[in-house]
Amino acid sequence: MWWGFRANTVEKIGHNRYRVWPNDMPADLYKVRPHHSLNRNLDHNWQQALTKTSSERRVAVDIMLGGWQEQLILTLTSEEGISITHTLDGMFEEANNPEKALNNLKDGLAKLGQTIYYACEVQVTLPAALFVPNSLLNQFRREAIDMLDTARLARYQRGRRKPVAQPAPVYPQTHLSFLANVYNHKAREFYHRYGVQLIDAAYEAHQEKGDVPVMITRHCLRFAFNLCPKQAKGNIKSWKATPMQLVHGDEVLTLKFDCRPCEMHVIGKIKNYILKMPQPGSVVASVSPEALMKTLPKRRGV
Repeated sequence: MWWGFRANTVEKIGHNRYRVWPNDMPADLYKVRPHHSLNRNLDHNWQQALTKTSSERRVAVDIMLGGWQEQLILTLTSEEGISITHTLDGMFEEANNPEKALNNLKDGLAKLGQTIYYACEVQVTLPAALFVPNSLLNQFRREAIDMLDTARLARYQRGRRKPVAQPAPVYPQTHLSFLANVYNHKAREFYHRYGVQLIDAAYEAHQEKGDVPVMITRHCLRFAFNLCPKQAKGNIKSWKATPMQLVHGDEVLTLKFDCRPCEMHVIGKIKNYILKMPQPGSVVASVSPEALMKTLPKRRGV
């Protein structure tokens, strides 16, 4: 029986020895005997790292605010080198608290919110710290961001598709087994286009009813049991990689070994109940049991 608890404090008292204080004393703690191994499977710092955003893709923007009391000039430059300039006319007085006003200007310009940009560098080159109402500054910034969007879209160059090779390349094989997983007509047309002549249906098509490889893996049980002919020495070096059997309950799977590519093939046979099921992607398979029940005729008197 496995059980666990949250630790409140952990103190290291020696090599691989710790003293642990649980948050709540487990009811089954008396079952633990001396030298019983404890495994840590919850790392708070690791969980916090996973919950943090790590895949955001945003564009860096340099912001520079200049001008004078009668006009503000805002310049945005994206990391691609695309730059726009926006102006705001008005009468802006010098602030009573220059340091606070300057910080408010920088903070207000750097608030790019849910846009695709983030402020890389913010510069204010005004001759004096001016007081700009937050409402005007926010509107000024939003209009400049819209202008930058328009400028970047105008400069965007869509990638071009490479021309089709002439003559078309030839697929290295002319016969594909079910392992190629060719299930629909689009995939079949693709391989025919490049020279494949004979294509077996995918395993999901229920046409492979005999013993076939249901899994090919580099994990080899012969190697795990020190019975690999490549690793063998002495008298057992002449051993051949004869098939083995993997038994799980009533299930018996044959293991065949292809030593040249170092692969183990698990051989099995499709179950009869799977053959009776509709094929994946078919119209029958896409109908839910509830929808199918609605199509049945209703009984009289119900």
